[in-house]
Amino acid sequence: MSSAIATLRTRIAGEVDDAVRRRAEYSSDASNYRVVPAAVVFPSSDDDVAAALAAGREYGLPVTARGAGTSVAGNAIGPGLVLDFSRHLNRIVDLDGDARTAVVQPGVVLSTLQRAAAAHGLRFGPDPSTQDRCTIGGMLGNNACGPRAVAWGRTADNTRTLRILDATDVERTLADDLSAVPGIDAFVTANLATLRTELGRFDRQASGFSLEHLLPERGHALAKAFVGTEGTCGLILDATVDLVPVPAATALAVLGYPDMPTAADDAVALTVFEPLAVEGIDARLVDVVRRHKGPAAVPDLPRGTGWLFVEMAGATTVDAIVAAEALCHSSSALDTRVLPTGPESAALWRIRADGVGLAGRTRDGSPAWPGWEDAAVPQHRLGAYLRDFDDLMHGHDVDGLLYGHFGDGCVHIRLDFPFDRAPHRFREFLVDAATLVAAHGGSMSGEHGDGRARSELLPLMYSPAALSTFAGFKALFDPDGSLNPGVVVEPAAVDADLRVPAAAPAKGAGGFALLEDGGDLSVAAHRCVGIGKCRADSGASGGFMCPSYQATRDEKDSTRGRARVLQETINGTLVTDGFASEELAESLDLCLSCKACASDCPAGVDMATYKSEVLHRRYRRRLRPLSHYTLGQMSRWTGIASAAPRFTNALARVGPLRRGGMRLAGLDTRRDVPEVAAQSFRRWWRRRAPRTGGRDVLLWVDTFTDGFAPDAARDAVGLLESAGYRVTLTERRVCCGLTWISTGQLGGARKQLTATLDQLEPHLDAGVPIIALEPSCAAVLRSDLVELLPEDPRSPRVASATTTLAEFLTMATTANGEPWQPPDLTGVEVVVQPHCHQHAVMGFRPDRALLDRAGATVHQLAGCCGLAGNFGMERGHYDVSVAVAEAALLPALAAHPDAILLADGFSCRTQAAQLTGRTGVHLATLLRR
Repeated sequence: MSSAIATLRTRIAGEVDDAVRRRAEYSSDASNYRVVPAAVVFPSSDDDVAAALAAGREYGLPVTARGAGTSVAGNAIGPGLVLDFSRHLNRIVDLDGDARTAVVQPGVVLSTLQRAAAAHGLRFGPDPSTQDRCTIGGMLGNNACGPRAVAWGRTADNTRTLRILDATDVERTLADDLSAVPGIDAFVTANLATLRTELGRFDRQASGFSLEHLLPERGHALAKAFVGTEGTCGLILDATVDLVPVPAATALAVLGYPDMPTAADDAVALTVFEPLAVEGIDARLVDVVRRHKGPAAVPDLPRGTGWLFVEMAGATTVDAIVAAEALCHSSSALDTRVLPTGPESAALWRIRADGVGLAGRTRDGSPAWPGWEDAAVPQHRLGAYLRDFDDLMHGHDVDGLLYGHFGDGCVHIRLDFPFDRAPHRFREFLVDAATLVAAHGGSMSGEHGDGRARSELLPLMYSPAALSTFAGFKALFDPDGSLNPGVVVEPAAVDADLRVPAAAPAKGAGGFALLEDGGDLSVAAHRCVGIGKCRADSGASGGFMCPSYQATRDEKDSTRGRARVLQETINGTLVTDGFASEELAESLDLCLSCKACASDCPAGVDMATYKSEVLHRRYRRRLRPLSHYTLGQMSRWTGIASAAPRFTNALARVGPLRRGGMRLAGLDTRRDVPEVAAQSFRRWWRRRAPRTGGRDVLLWVDTFTDGFAPDAARDAVGLLESAGYRVTLTERRVCCGLTWISTGQLGGARKQLTATLDQLEPHLDAGVPIIALEPSCAAVLRSDLVELLPEDPRSPRVASATTTLAEFLTMATTANGEPWQPPDLTGVEVVVQPHCHQHAVMGFRPDRALLDRAGATVHQLAGCCGLAGNFGMERGHYDVSVAVAEAALLPALAAHPDAILLADGFSCRTQAAQLTGRTGVHLATLLRR
């Protein structure tokens, strides 16, 4: 094996990586399956692809193509060479607005094509929910569809030509001509009856190969027939695809029904109105969003427990609304609502787009898995199928949250298969489900392909003649079966290579309680089912995840990549040194612990917590890196420095001393040491005259505010007192333990938090609200506290009592009982950098509402500042820290040179000051001054 990899490295310009960590990252896609590759190849040219194919053939290594790895059926994993096309082969080669076509390499992300096409008033028709990270190559492999396929068809319907390499390394151009592949003409002639009777019976018949396109009456469309072969017949070098005009205006009709089958019954009748999309959404899925993101995340919906989201187009917004209203009037819905395209309709579509992750937990919180997430039946059979499917789930004692493309008869659901205790029930259910869908004239797959999840079940849907036809077609391109083995032809067993049953438990070790995962780090890590939203650039929609991946574009630095390595660490067969392994350390090294994944990942993966837990387990009772003792125990050192601020600052200004001290402490010498305030806030507080009267509030004075930014606390005091409140403090200094947590010193964090609870208890008993100025501290008190001290009854009380300044002020009243009014900020331009932990735990809505009420002109950023507490200060992280800042913060400051930088996070203000010289202010300071 090593000789094959060594040979391949000499033949290609791209990278070949057979390191254990890399193989762990690519051991799974978005499916239930785990197949460890021999190596991962990142081809940089067509020649590299050819060289990889040749080396695979020479050394007997199968070859599997991979785009973004979002395949949910196990289509993008393999035991030999996995070729990742997304890193280098991701160019739009040509885009012709007049011809309405684009030539793209397979690694082009769909949203990238959509942005380029939008400049010409065009778009690619199919739009799966993963469009902000899935690649065109993956869409071609699976014949992807998405909500708007009801209007514009599947990927095959929008494909003109394909340039491919078959398994024998022969380049072929596939179009509407059978001569491109020797023997294909005779193959079609020999199989005409099967092609006409068993294939192409309805729009979403995606299982098997779509060979009906080879028929003469369908134009001998060889390129279209190749789409959906799941990488088993050749590797795509580029594709020419059709583009369609973007509608001038759209509107969303939301129709409520008593249940999902009733909604499905109505869906087929609504397609006569020529909608762009007809999507079904279960109320239980919506409840998950409300539970995790708050009621405000879901706009008002019509009465019902199942809804259809129907998008209509028009020449103007009024026309689109009229069309949507006409559709509603002719429906059988209980209740309806029509929304113009805007924030509310976008919020509803976001629920649909995140369905694949949101459905990863059932209503009782159990993990739910793919495997039967993609079945489709003819549209007129959908209601009946759903009723029978509900009975099937009940009979097998499984459950899930249902949604799907009801206009196309396609259903998505993830089910709580008991992989941990009865994996055999997975196979039993799939056999019965496949039998049921075949009885309804349907397809096991409606758009995701069969992969490893359904290929073995194809005999339940197709005749031996049809299966022989699939095998014969593959043999024309791949006579030795070396491309993506185990899929469609000569399939692997559906219950072979399952990832979760191979996972060992990793119960608590005195760190986080992991309450929603039964105290098991293994269960928590397997929240990541691989949907890959962490690879998407979600800044335009307000997302913060995943800053390190956005900076490096390396799967290693995605939340998913880290989760895969953590899963393999717990599995123990590939990564063998447990939590002390270098592979896991490398994987977690560039995690900023920003917590954005905790809110932005639809599956609820919280890598910041997992990283802390891993560090806790790795270094428990062992010597730690120096930065853990310096930055990780910052509250201790800040207290010492604040006792002699002039001396401390003077030492920090001596270059050799600063650099030597920073090296010794494990810090990057390109960083400046933040200046200690001449007078800490607590010292100032002790010297001021106490205020009498007013309603009590407790100001949480954190380490950073007290020692480095006391102005923010003084301004908060003045602001609150002017509103008629009496500010109090804890008797002693308190610390939330944030830096202890981020460095995995969880025992120390619990001690800090226990002392904090002792200090807060009398204020809790008096019903005094706790106002935290530092967002990361508020986040600890609102979330981490309960996980670290779950047995202490004071923990949830503190979590409930803690607010940010903006949250408090939006609800505050004056002494006369009138709502508190912010000062007039009309004409004040503000660049706002929300703190990542605030985004993840509390949200930024109250802050934005307050600024809008004040009349400020706000430029709100999405994405991490890059410093992220101790991360950007540690040696080895500076370049990535700056690269993260260059994504949003630095360009915004350059674009608005006269704006005030508003950043409640001390680390955010520090990053801006050190990289640009711009001094940021806290919200308290902005409102006070």
